[in-house]
Amino acid sequence: MSELNPRTTHYEFMGPPGAFAVTFGVPFLTFGLSLACSEASGGCPNSWWDIPPNLIKAVSSLDWWFSLFDLQAFVLYLAWYAFCVVSWAILPGAWVEGSLMRNGQKKLYKINAFSTLLLVLGITGGTLWSKGPAIFTVIYDRWIGLVTASVIMSFAQAFYVYAMSFQPGKLLALGGNSGNFIYDFYIGRELNPSVGSFDIKCFNELRPGLILWAIINFAMACEQYTRLGAVTDSMVLINAFQFFYVADALYNEPSVLTTMDITTDGFGFMLAIGDLAWVPFIYSLQARYLAFHPVELGPVFTSLVLALNVTGYYIFRVANAEKDDFRNGRNPKNLTFMITARGTKLLTSGWWGRSRHPNYLGDLLMSVAWSLTTGFSTPITYFYPVYFLVLLIHRQLRDDENCYKKYGADWEKYKALVPWRIIPYVY
Repeated sequence: MSELNPRTTHYEFMGPPGAFAVTFGVPFLTFGLSLACSEASGGCPNSWWDIPPNLIKAVSSLDWWFSLFDLQAFVLYLAWYAFCVVSWAILPGAWVEGSLMRNGQKKLYKINAFSTLLLVLGITGGTLWSKGPAIFTVIYDRWIGLVTASVIMSFAQAFYVYAMSFQPGKLLALGGNSGNFIYDFYIGRELNPSVGSFDIKCFNELRPGLILWAIINFAMACEQYTRLGAVTDSMVLINAFQFFYVADALYNEPSVLTTMDITTDGFGFMLAIGDLAWVPFIYSLQARYLAFHPVELGPVFTSLVLALNVTGYYIFRVANAEKDDFRNGRNPKNLTFMITARGTKLLTSGWWGRSRHPNYLGDLLMSVAWSLTTGFSTPITYFYPVYFLVLLIHRQLRDDENCYKKYGADWEKYKALVPWRIIPYVY
């Protein structure tokens, strides 16, 4: 195992100090955006610089700290997570092999995330029919408590998988075995922590956070409806855009098995907080804003935003389809490729000939469309595309570094053939 699990010698995120900063910075920012951009604080501020004074004022109050924990919200979140686990266990689904790991084995993953979404839709629709939209406003009313519950769950899971990673026979992530507790806890020490056939990392990647994101958006529409007696065009758009995005990810669940998160990264606090807290409670910022600050876009602006989102989705889906087909030995478009010294084939035409990460371009266009649904009264609702741009550039840099280590001189030849990283002729 010592040969399979060499000591990590290269740090990311500026090493342990950066890992420590992000470990506490991400929960702080999650609470910060939830508190600063809320109806209770007077709405979303007109400037980013208005957020720190409001937060400092809040955290200086002992009552504020006690208000973070809400027992009802905590139980509600635990019930949701348990529902996702039970759904994974009882709903039928094919077992699919993952990528070949360096120990010569392939893990099996149960594919039924989309079935879970359909079950949630059925329960949600039935509840809406029998109880009305007001019952879903509990998510808006218990918001901070739900955020706190997700952060507690993230820390609990990160501590658990870190402790379990010291059991004999564990396959560790190449980047998470530094021997430094802070860094390994954050980046993820074990590659695929599991309980029996239940893979914790893959499960968290799509189910509890991603589906909850769609539920939260729907709850915000219900909150708006109980106030106005109607739902604005902007709320319809953000729900439609993001639900379709979530449904697409769940329907194409096998595609996640070849992503860096599954094949390369360990499961630690970085992925736990991202999957369980950041995705549902930050990505839903636009819908939550529209719940207390309704915006009517009108037919012209609605059409423009819709066109931008459709364009982004088209690029995202077609690019991913080309990649998935090629990885599975299919090439229906007869795309050109280069063969490396390792025998690996790298696409050099289609969307993958336009840039090395065309799917990121589609993601970015959609993120801008989502924020445009909120209008221009505040810059805070545009946090997502700004953050997402930084995230995707960081991922692209990590990918370039890993591919250079893997392919050597061939990677330089490939970059000459496909020079643009994400945005053709720009970056």
